[in-house]
Amino acid sequence: MIGLLILRVGVGLTVAAHGSQKLFGWFGGGGIEKTTAGMARQRFTPAWFWTWVAALGEFGGGSLLALGLLSPLGGFGVLGAMSVAIVASHLHKGFWNRNGGVEFPLMIALPALALTVIGPGAVSLDNLFNSALPEPASWIVLAIGTLLTVAAALRSRTLATPAASDSVGAI
Repeated sequence: MIGLLILRVGVGLTVAAHGSQKLFGWFGGGGIEKTTAGMARQRFTPAWFWTWVAALGEFGGGSLLALGLLSPLGGFGVLGAMSVAIVASHLHKGFWNRNGGVEFPLMIALPALALTVIGPGAVSLDNLFNSALPEPASWIVLAIGTLLTVAAALRSRTLATPAASDSVGAI
């Protein structure tokens, strides 16, 4: 029970803080404008749309995950954002984080996925309010929705005209 709470809150708050960098410019982040410029350099089209999807997936998904609210929605928000980040920004750099590889976003994505299956646990707002999304229907719908959203985000890059700068920043 306590282990699940620690995992859920730790992963959720880490990703929510990362998302707050994109949304609000907190913790040294660039805020929406700079994040949108970075998404444009990575050829996400339209960049403003995919910036908001990523920022809300991270901040909103991380917050829901940390609170144990509307499970499994938060976990899928985090999983979707990290999946796009892995493919668009990290995969070509190998595995290790020191090289900008997939290590860090993968270690966020996997627990988020596991938490969509495990659920929020006894110490959660879902448990406190005795609320739950219908299972397994909500899990299946959210899994399909996440896969389609990730595919659409990545596809938007192949449809875009390459930007003047080919530099790739981290998501």
